[in-house]
Amino acid sequence: MTSAQARHVSRVANETYGHSRRLLPDQPWWNNLDPAFHKFPDDFYLDLKTQAMVDVTAAVDVGIRTAAATLAMSMALPTLLRPSRLLHDHAQWDFYRGLADTHDAKQFFPRPRHRVEMRHHKPPLLEYRPPEGTVEVLSFESPFVPQNPQMREHWAGFRRNGVACAEHWRHDGAPRPTICLIHGYIADPYWVNSRFLALPWFYKMGYNVLLYTLPFHGRRKEWYAPVSGHGVFSYGLSHLNETFAHAVHDFRLFLDYLEESGVPQFGVTGISLGGYTSALLAAVEDRLAFAVPNVPLASIIDLVLQWFPIGPAVKAALRATDISIQEARHATAVCSPLTYKPVLPKNRLMIVGGAGDRFAPPKHTRLIWDHWDHPRLHWFPGNHLIHLDQGRYLKEMARFLHGIGFDRS
Repeated sequence: MTSAQARHVSRVANETYGHSRRLLPDQPWWNNLDPAFHKFPDDFYLDLKTQAMVDVTAAVDVGIRTAAATLAMSMALPTLLRPSRLLHDHAQWDFYRGLADTHDAKQFFPRPRHRVEMRHHKPPLLEYRPPEGTVEVLSFESPFVPQNPQMREHWAGFRRNGVACAEHWRHDGAPRPTICLIHGYIADPYWVNSRFLALPWFYKMGYNVLLYTLPFHGRRKEWYAPVSGHGVFSYGLSHLNETFAHAVHDFRLFLDYLEESGVPQFGVTGISLGGYTSALLAAVEDRLAFAVPNVPLASIIDLVLQWFPIGPAVKAALRATDISIQEARHATAVCSPLTYKPVLPKNRLMIVGGAGDRFAPPKHTRLIWDHWDHPRLHWFPGNHLIHLDQGRYLKEMARFLHGIGFDRS
């Protein structure tokens, strides 16, 4: 794809989305999201050649998405096939709906007050080895306790998940500004993320890098879990909410470590589920110099409902227990970036979206962009996994960092 075609995708996507009214001016988003999903299309009116390339990448996404949705459904079946378990989870939802109704992120995401002992480990063999500097894995025993008292005994049973970890690349000499990356669902290997988002390029530019591992992924996966990420969607919506509370909590303790180490600035970017977490952090953590969600999702419930075959299975389970989609949205709103105003100013926010993305379709990017009052936005002509013309948005990210004074020296 040529640079001219890439610019065409970005321009047309912004024109498609650039003149609609702000989302949900009069009521909470979870009560009125259906019209928004119809209002924000996933297709762009491109020239035939460019549209064909976007459509091909979208078709690839649909195939891979179906496989991922089948895997996710197999993980969720213990809850979906047992109405009593779903109803037990439903009994906890009032706790989370009450916190979401406050629209105050500090209520569900209080800043950690514990000090942790950081451990340092050698990285795995496949990891990036810079010609200069040090690469190590950091870990600590997480002091996280679920906000909901009814979830604490359940949470204590996940022993391996209780050890937070991240890979840290740092140059020799004085501490430098650090780019923190959060991976996507199941896609936790450090070596995959470092290459997929060209982190060695940013490192060579002079930045340090921290690759954070989400709960229930990688080293945090329980020994009996069949795949990394199994614990995210396998135990109901209350568990899902606490997973993101845990993710935010442990990430902020890594920021404490960077701050205490003398790091002058740090910001966050993330892809897919990591993009969702990055967008959530923009509403929680005012120490961040920037937040750049990449192909993020805006509503987990609505994303799952769009996926086949798990979407129909979830709808059937909700009908069987007389639970509406609006109730489910409201229950998970406590961990959605759409629920809270960002604590970062608009000039420190940027979003990257894929025109052919069918894992987290463009409307999700558009919903966050609209909620954030239209910060910097870049569309690329690819899907969730194939980022065509990636070099262009990486250079735009670099210009964005320079423009906000995220100094590499």
